[in-house]
Amino acid sequence: MATIESLLRTAVLSESPSAKLDAEWLLAAALGKPASYLRTWPEREVPAECEARFVADLARRRRGEPVAYILGRQGFWSLELEVAPHTLIPRPDTELLVETALQLLPATPADILDLGTGTGAIALALAHERPAWRVTGVDRVAEAVALAARNAQRLHLGNAVFCESRWFSALDGQRFALIVSNPPYIPAHDPHLHEGDVRFEPSSALVAGDDGLDDIRQIIACAPEHLTSAGWLLLEHGYDQAAAVRELLVASGFTDVQTRTDLGGHERISLGCRP
Repeated sequence: MATIESLLRTAVLSESPSAKLDAEWLLAAALGKPASYLRTWPEREVPAECEARFVADLARRRRGEPVAYILGRQGFWSLELEVAPHTLIPRPDTELLVETALQLLPATPADILDLGTGTGAIALALAHERPAWRVTGVDRVAEAVALAARNAQRLHLGNAVFCESRWFSALDGQRFALIVSNPPYIPAHDPHLHEGDVRFEPSSALVAGDDGLDDIRQIIACAPEHLTSAGWLLLEHGYDQAAAVRELLVASGFTDVQTRTDLGGHERISLGCRP
């Protein structure tokens, strides 16, 4: 019977830039243990059924499938979320949207909107940090709405609700103190769409026209009629799109337009205030 140490030693994931960590996550999941268990008990023998699952999951990863889809979960902010192939995998860079939103408004009652919510990651992080906020997450994909609602229920976050909507289409007459979105922003012909984990993610959550700005243009154009006075719009975008997004915000009448950088020093989100 193989040991934890021997399985990890032979788990070669040449396609992954984080081979060792990927293997540890997959083996820990197969054993139903935290990753720390692997380092504490490397000599422990692995039951045959757990080894079989690990080998099968490893084969999926070698074919390039993201670990998050294999495990069906991904950490974001301080939460663990269910994920599925019809939603984008939450990424650490997007936590900058959450950090900025929390800085902009006090912890008093307010209505917040998350456009293109996917797993519900942004909406649920905000609802978790601000119990007084009423957070609405919308997505045009019904399966994503159902998944986000399951995440909210499992995390006992009753101040977050989710509904099906193509951007603002189901929100007539509703206004919010803050709107956040991580919309599609990759140009249709970007070569990175054929590399790494992105190959397995839904293109509808990634691609937005020839320059990647189609959805951002639509959101910025429609947002003012759904924001309260002095309400904020926050948008994640590509590292080289900040100037274009700022121009769009200014052209739509937003004030205090600014851009903030992520941990890698890239211009990651831009925001503006409705007068």
